[in-house]
Amino acid sequence: MQFTVKDVLSIQVAPALGCTEPVAIALGAASAMSLLPSKSFDSLEIAVDPNVYKNGLAVCIPGANGLSGLDMAAALGAVGGDPALRLEVLQPINDEFVNAAKKAIADNKVTVTLLKEQQGLLIRTKITSGDNIAESVIEDLHDNITSLTLNGVSTESPLIEINPTGAPSPVAAMEEWLKGLSLNDLIALTDQLDDDDFAFLQHGVDVNMRLAEQGLKYGLGLGVGKTLERLVRQGLIKKDMMLAARILASGAADARMSGASLPAMSSAGSGNHGLTAILPIWAVKDYVDDIESKSVLEAIALSHIVTAYVKAHTGRLSAICGCSVAAGAGATAGITFLLGGDAKHIAGAIKNLLEDLAGIICDGAKTGCALKLATAAGTAVQAALFSLQGVNVHDTDGIIGQSSEDTMRNIGTLAVDGMIQTDKTILAIMLEKQFSDV
Repeated sequence: MQFTVKDVLSIQVAPALGCTEPVAIALGAASAMSLLPSKSFDSLEIAVDPNVYKNGLAVCIPGANGLSGLDMAAALGAVGGDPALRLEVLQPINDEFVNAAKKAIADNKVTVTLLKEQQGLLIRTKITSGDNIAESVIEDLHDNITSLTLNGVSTESPLIEINPTGAPSPVAAMEEWLKGLSLNDLIALTDQLDDDDFAFLQHGVDVNMRLAEQGLKYGLGLGVGKTLERLVRQGLIKKDMMLAARILASGAADARMSGASLPAMSSAGSGNHGLTAILPIWAVKDYVDDIESKSVLEAIALSHIVTAYVKAHTGRLSAICGCSVAAGAGATAGITFLLGGDAKHIAGAIKNLLEDLAGIICDGAKTGCALKLATAAGTAVQAALFSLQGVNVHDTDGIIGQSSEDTMRNIGTLAVDGMIQTDKTILAIMLEKQFSDV
């Protein structure tokens, strides 16, 4: 199957309100709730895979006044979510819905089950209301609703992604196609961009910049971006290309991870990936003379494409920080492209970045992710500049392959095969900490 750059952008890049794991849980609950004649429920049960559990545990939920938790995400989706909005399902949430969700949890109506042995994204939701039972299933992708049933009977719904029996989902088919491409093929996809694509890419910049501006203005979350700006004003550090990228990316993550009610333009299924894939490139453009906006948007398109390529190898969720190795690879490819580098320079930049950041773990979504986005953004710029100066990691080093494609495949092998026990250990530590605080 052949895909175009328009396909890549439409399937891999989309707005998402809030961290995608709790949002996916809310979507599952809202979808099941939409089948019921009553808007009240007696019980709400959700069962999720370990990575959804890990990423939804501590991150703030948009519109929920700083509240977090998988039970809260599910309850909010049930009482006030709009499933037609997909990953912006929580857009209608207000204080009335928050209070209703808190009451449902206080009344012990919401239970969460961890599917410890499940591999791959899975969210099962079961809602009981009187004599009715509604169920939903989300699989593989955060908004891929594969089943809706009412009282055990399958229900037709526009919310369900319908594929021919046995056919892979559009994302699965695209990822299989991406895996067979070379870096030159990925770069060549940018030649297909048209005016509609450029408008969409600019919209993604605007969406993510609003998050950055919010985080920098109010010092939300950890306030990483705002603190970096303060250090510049105090003369303790100097603002350069790398720091500018760190400030924008971390400022946006500060806002998003604190539950700001603003969407992010996601990349490869993650809002934080979208921040990392877009904002460092947008920061770098201010340090390049006579740069055309079209070139900046082409660089951002390449960033999305490379991010999707790496995620095709690592999977949607793993024990490795995707913002670092996937979106970071995308960002450094885009920055190198923007600074005039050719395919050889782009390949070198990707290898430089992956040698530097491959060891960063994912220990769930939370305000501390702003620190990791700051690291990924600054390293993306550094890796590009090093490659343009002829500084490239040797293929004899560790997991670095002879080509950037080999290196990205090696990262996938590390994430899928090598980090299974690491992922379990991370979650065990988080669970022990959670229950010891109860």
